[in-house]
Amino acid sequence: MNKKTSDKKIQFDVAVIGGGPSGMMAAARAAELGSRVVLIEKNQTLGNKLLLTGKGRCNLTRAENNLKDFADSFGKQGRFLSSGLSVFGTKDTINFFESHGLKTKIERGKRVFPVTDKARDVLNVLENCLKQGNVVVLKGRKVKTLEKSENKITNIVLEGGKRIIAYNYIICTGGKSYPSTGSTGDGYAWTKKLGHTIIMPAPALTPLKIKEKWTSKLQGLSLKNVEISVWQNNKKKDERFGEALFTHFGISGPIILGMSKNIGKLFKNGEVKLHLDLKPGLDEGKLDRRLQRDFEKYQNKFFKNALDDLLPRKLIPLIIKLSGIHPNKETNSITRQERQQLVCLLKQIKITVKGLVGFEKAIITTGGVDLKEIDSRTMKSKIINNLYLAGEIINLDGPSGGYNLQLCWTTGYLAGQSAATR
Repeated sequence: MNKKTSDKKIQFDVAVIGGGPSGMMAAARAAELGSRVVLIEKNQTLGNKLLLTGKGRCNLTRAENNLKDFADSFGKQGRFLSSGLSVFGTKDTINFFESHGLKTKIERGKRVFPVTDKARDVLNVLENCLKQGNVVVLKGRKVKTLEKSENKITNIVLEGGKRIIAYNYIICTGGKSYPSTGSTGDGYAWTKKLGHTIIMPAPALTPLKIKEKWTSKLQGLSLKNVEISVWQNNKKKDERFGEALFTHFGISGPIILGMSKNIGKLFKNGEVKLHLDLKPGLDEGKLDRRLQRDFEKYQNKFFKNALDDLLPRKLIPLIIKLSGIHPNKETNSITRQERQQLVCLLKQIKITVKGLVGFEKAIITTGGVDLKEIDSRTMKSKIINNLYLAGEIINLDGPSGGYNLQLCWTTGYLAGQSAATR
């Protein structure tokens, strides 16, 4: 459609709200199938949040050939993705970007990144697809409301009064995480007004605030190959192995992000504790023997200088303080009881959770439009006849490592294809 069309009434086959990964994929696929498509984005640029993914490197998807295992990683609700993954799965995502000139690579944990390590290159591919499909992209335009008659959307009303009229509509406005990128939960209000049920949104894949003040002194310290368990009422609720990162407000890193959703649920029922095991590969007996060897090696030095072989330098002052052993005590005078107390400390540093950092630092949002009200084969609403939903706005979220972007690619592709062929 000519961009000079009347400002009051613009007629399209498909109107997509939200210029994130799912919205761009939906618009590109619908246009590829011959539809006249408009993409509405309230920011001045597309893909703001996409540029932040993978620390700016963009973990596109996972090199997971078993699509059932992939879907199962989303929990019980993961089966919702099964039909969509059969249409546009992990291999399809890789092939899509490769076919548009973006080479990919597989890293540890089956994570797939662009060879360039630049999220910007991923965004460039999507924007080029929009251009090739002659998608009309309206940037810096905020949606005020969606009007309906009976069980169909009749038009979109933008702030300022312009109306966008289409045959089919796709909402891809994301959740509430990282609101600075434009994800402010607008779509929840619109879909609720249209008759959909909204499962209470909550931050997921988010860092934790910690009560102990000493964590701030460890800011920037990354601990690899550690184990963290979650405890409530003296019962272990979760346990993960991998990498953790201390921040000025508490603790983050892959382990913490992966457990944060469960911790958020537990936190509503009372105090939550973390137990940090710095040496999960050694049981207490082996760790004690390791300490004995180190203490023998540094027997003529102070205790504060005897832990360099065992721990990161930034962590040593804290361990000394928590151990209760005087830093200037000669290593050869440390008692067996003190050494065993140190072993227990290294195997179980107790940390008290103060709360989740919240939406401003959460990678994704859990909650959203109830999956029972969406056709998993098409992403079409079961409430509104010409509405489709895709991406983070729906009540489905997975762990870190490429799962949630694949959710966007799959649901966006399916919604765009379904809206275009209906």
